[in-house]
Amino acid sequence: MTFPIVTYWKLHKIPILIVILSLVFYYTFAYHLDRTDFIKLITLFGALFFFCYKIIQFEKWNFKFLLAVGLLFRLMFLCAIPNLSQDFYRFIWDGELVGNFINPYLHVPDTLITDQDLVISNAQVLYQGMGELSAKHFSNYPPLKQFIFGLCAYLGGQSILGPIMAMRSVMILSDLGILYFGRKLLKNLNLSPHLIFWYFLNPLVIVELTGNLHFEGVMLCFFITSLYLLSLNKWKLAAILYALSISIKLIPLMFLPLFLKYLGIKKSLLFYTVILVTTLLLTAPFLTAVSIDNYSQTVALWFSNFEFNAGLYNVIKEIAVRFDSKPWELIKTYGKIVPYVIILLVLLITFLRNNGKLPKLISSMLWILTAYYLLATTIHPWYIVFLAILSIFTNYRFPLVWSLAAILSYYAYSQTDFKEHMGLLAIEYILVYGFLIFEIFSQHGKKLLFLKK
Repeated sequence: MTFPIVTYWKLHKIPILIVILSLVFYYTFAYHLDRTDFIKLITLFGALFFFCYKIIQFEKWNFKFLLAVGLLFRLMFLCAIPNLSQDFYRFIWDGELVGNFINPYLHVPDTLITDQDLVISNAQVLYQGMGELSAKHFSNYPPLKQFIFGLCAYLGGQSILGPIMAMRSVMILSDLGILYFGRKLLKNLNLSPHLIFWYFLNPLVIVELTGNLHFEGVMLCFFITSLYLLSLNKWKLAAILYALSISIKLIPLMFLPLFLKYLGIKKSLLFYTVILVTTLLLTAPFLTAVSIDNYSQTVALWFSNFEFNAGLYNVIKEIAVRFDSKPWELIKTYGKIVPYVIILLVLLITFLRNNGKLPKLISSMLWILTAYYLLATTIHPWYIVFLAILSIFTNYRFPLVWSLAAILSYYAYSQTDFKEHMGLLAIEYILVYGFLIFEIFSQHGKKLLFLKK
């Protein structure tokens, strides 16, 4: 008599061994990696990406297996302190403020830390951990995100690890939501449902969202659910979910004009109204003239003061410096121009492209976000997650290549002065541009071939 477990082992031996090896690598990533050890970092990440590819290749129709694997990978990080980002200290700080009914948009940590009556658990640890850059600026996190910070700080108690585990649970639940509604959306678009695992098992998603507690997953859970509801023509409920997505991160705001053609003038105006009302309701507890001004100024800094892992901007800067341009002046000028370029692109795609069908709408979103990221001065690796999930609903896969190549940007953290390696960034963007151009010409070739037939 053969036991079911023995039979299962015989049928799935190689993928199970790959999963076990991946678990060892994720454990090492979570508990035995310093971000200054660049060689170890890219070795682990590269291997995990290869393992992800092999697992999906072997088991792409085995939903329960891939679901269990994705959960196991995420649970490896449950009790780990994030080791590639210190943003979580600011998350907990803002959560403590919200829990104590202090508006996080009105006070910078540098000022609050001097207050003798400040009632924040582990205030000094959080203040030191978030770093000087974060400590001197107002919070730039939207309102719903602040509420989640507050909830996690409350559930986590007086420790640092408690809120981390609470936030990690939110991340895992969000990814499960993306898996559930993403599969349904793929089916509604007549695409293979297994494609969602290129998100769910992607090492960048697991490491940066579950591991390092970036909230792209929460935003995308609302965003993908909204798209799914749109595929069912439930646009009113979709508008509420879309507003929740914006209230986690502002990126989906860029896509709003695209709905003019998808929904039509009348429905789209009602769609925008529901989004506006929902957003105002979420913002109301924090809304003051001062908080709006502080928030706007902080968000503007991302366009004109910060640079990391930039593509086109680095090329322009290298050329400009040779002509005696001052980098600190260039980034301010460049940062003012980019928003106008993106607005123009959005308007062109809105009115010149036929976005009447959902696949075309998602494709337009992909191109707008791609253009923005290629032009931006700051592209943290976790930003690419949004591109990666949009790509699985289209015929393009270059964002998946970028989700692998983006890890090269972490070289800067291995340097005491955080100096970037232009050679490594060149490799990253050559891979991205190369695959992007290849896919564009491949898709164009397929269309021509179809027309000839």
